[in-house]
Amino acid sequence: MKFEWYLALRYFKGSRKSSGFLSFIKYMSIAGIAVGSAGLLIALSIVHGFKSTINGKIMDFAPHISISTYTQKPLERADTLFTYLDRYPEIESKQVVIEGQVMIQTKDQVTGTSLKGVDIEKPEFGVGNYITEGEYDLKRDSTGMPGIVLGKQLAQQLQAEIGSVITVYTIEGIPSLVNSPEIKQFRLTGIYETGIDLFDDVFAMVDRNYARQLFKYRDNQADAIEIRLKDDTEILAFHDKLNESIIFPYYNQSIYTVFGNIFAWVELQENMIPLVISGMIIVAAFNLIGAILMMVLERTRDIGVLKTIGSKSKMIRRIFLVEGLMVAGVGLIIGISISLLFYFLQVNYQIIPLSQENYYMAYAPVEPHAIDFVIVTLVTIVLSALASWFPARVAANTDPVKVISFGR
Repeated sequence: MKFEWYLALRYFKGSRKSSGFLSFIKYMSIAGIAVGSAGLLIALSIVHGFKSTINGKIMDFAPHISISTYTQKPLERADTLFTYLDRYPEIESKQVVIEGQVMIQTKDQVTGTSLKGVDIEKPEFGVGNYITEGEYDLKRDSTGMPGIVLGKQLAQQLQAEIGSVITVYTIEGIPSLVNSPEIKQFRLTGIYETGIDLFDDVFAMVDRNYARQLFKYRDNQADAIEIRLKDDTEILAFHDKLNESIIFPYYNQSIYTVFGNIFAWVELQENMIPLVISGMIIVAAFNLIGAILMMVLERTRDIGVLKTIGSKSKMIRRIFLVEGLMVAGVGLIIGISISLLFYFLQVNYQIIPLSQENYYMAYAPVEPHAIDFVIVTLVTIVLSALASWFPARVAANTDPVKVISFGR
C-alpha cells in the first residue's frame, strides 16, 4: 500500500481520542452523500417505473395507429382499405372497428358510454392483459346472449357483476314513434382494469357484428381501422410513411397524438424530478469541503512534520484528496445499498401506495437502470474529488515552520 493511501486510511479511521467532533463532521458528510445518492437513485427508479408502467398500459390498450375519416360519416369500403394494408410488413395485426355513443343499462342503473365493436378473436387489441374478473369472451353463451366486456369503473357505476344482463340502446336524432332506438341485450362476461380512467370509465366492448346492427352500418362500413406494429419504436416513422399513401378523406393518427398529454406528463416527470433531487448530491459534495478543511486543521502539525522530513506538496495533497474520496465512497456504498433495499421492499411489500385515480396505478412502480448507478457513482466521485481538491491544496501549501509551533 502506498504511504499516502496508508496515511489517508489512518486519518479516515480517526483513531485519536481528541477527534470526536471531527468524526461527527465526517459521519455527517458520509450521511449527506448517502442520502443524496440514495434519493437520486430512488427518484430515478420511480420515474422510470412510472414511464414504463403508464406507457406500457397505453401501448397495450390503444392501437399504435388508427385510420379514420375527416368527416362524421363512417369509412366506406373499409374491407378494401383493410386488404390494402397487407402490403406493409411492419404491421403485426389490424382490425376493423365500429364505435359510437350508446346508453347502457342494468336493472338498477343507466349511463352513457362508448360502445366499441371489435374482432371477436383478438383480445390482444385492448383488454386481454387486464381482465380482472371473468374472461374476454364476446361469443354467445348457452342462452344465445352475446358477451360484453366493461371497464371496472363503468361496471361499478352500473352495479354490474359477471353474468349481469346489460341492455344497450342507441338512437339517431329525436326519439319518436317512427324513430325508435335499436336495442340489444348482452351478458357481462369480463371486467378489465388498467388503472387509467380514460379507458376504464369509457369503453364497452362487443362483437363487431352486433355493433354494426346497433348503428345500422352496412357490411363494408366501419369507423376506423386499428393497427398494431411489430416494433412500437417505429410508430412515428410508420405514421409518416402511411401519410404518403393514405389520401383524403382518410387520415391516420398515431398513439402519440391521441394520448399526447399523458406522454408529455410522463416525460416531464422523468426530466424534472432527477434534476431537483440531484441538488442533494451537490449540497453534500460542497459540505465535504468543510469536512476536509476540518481534517486539515486537525492534522496541521502532522502536515508540518511530513514537510520537514521531505514530503512533497503533491503527496500531502493526495493524502487529503484520497481521504475525501474515502468519505464519498463509503457514503456512495451506503446510498446504493439503501436504494436497493428500497427496491426490494417496494416490489415485495408496496410500501408506497398511490391514489389510482390520480396516478393510474395503486402503488409506486420501481425500475432501476444499471446506467443510473454508473452515472450517479461517477458524478458523485467527480463532485467529491472537486470538493476535496481545495482543502487538499490548502494542506499542501501549508508552511511547515509555522505549523510545527501551531498551538504553542
